[in-house]
Amino acid sequence: MDSMTNAQKAEVLNSALPYIQKYYNKTVVVKYGGNAMINEDLKKAVMRDVVLLSLIGVRVVLVHGGGPEITEMLSKINKKTEFIDGLRVTDKETAEIVQMVLAGKINKNLVGLIQNLGGKAIGLSGIDGHMIKAKKLDERLGFVGEITEVNTQPIIDLLDKGYIPVISSVGYDNEDNVYNINADTAAAGIAAALKAESLITLTDIRGILRDMDDENSLIRVIRVDEVPALMNSGVISGGMIPKVECCVEAVRRGVKKVFVIDGRVPHSILIEMLTDEGIGTMFI
Repeated sequence: MDSMTNAQKAEVLNSALPYIQKYYNKTVVVKYGGNAMINEDLKKAVMRDVVLLSLIGVRVVLVHGGGPEITEMLSKINKKTEFIDGLRVTDKETAEIVQMVLAGKINKNLVGLIQNLGGKAIGLSGIDGHMIKAKKLDERLGFVGEITEVNTQPIIDLLDKGYIPVISSVGYDNEDNVYNINADTAAAGIAAALKAESLITLTDIRGILRDMDDENSLIRVIRVDEVPALMNSGVISGGMIPKVECCVEAVRRGVKKVFVIDGRVPHSILIEMLTDEGIGTMFI
């Protein structure tokens, strides 16, 4: 923007106006993770986007994970990390580490960054306000949670007071167990419970690619009924399968649009929401 003339800056803002009006007072859930979470410059760019959206009247909910930092902490206590089908095997001790890293260090760092950038944020975990109730997804995985209930009231209360809720993907049950919940799953469940206008998932590729080796093969729009065929053909495979399943679940449960976008691109959220061309794959 620094190299643009005032007239060009005014034109950019003018072209964004219809999208600003479209999203005004609507709820948008952003799932934050991947490379955008590790790179400090990208992290700041994402948080700037979140603050800007909040300031122009979008009700933004930020849901985050933090897999790499959990792995790093486990390695510091010499605890081996094991995955089954892309999900971390979580015993009682690991669940405590997950809670400490996600609900503590990462969550409060993001809240602090948002506030330093001029936003208003409050950090929560799925345990706070009995927000995310869960049960064991698979006995082999230990305390990896399947969401059974989402209480949206704590989120709505914060949104109504002008805050950005920053939510870590930790759940609870009535026996005081803590659950490690996949951040995509948590974001989809929260977006569906809120009947959000959009769910935006940041990832480390451009979106859904028809050819994984060709970033120019981006599929811009996918209907949920097209997903099984794309999985059967191998277009959607590996670690992208659970992410896409979360997108499909969100759409089927009432989220109007779900986006998978490239979190490596600065301001990708704004490009997707406030421009004609967008940047990633949209599920409808």
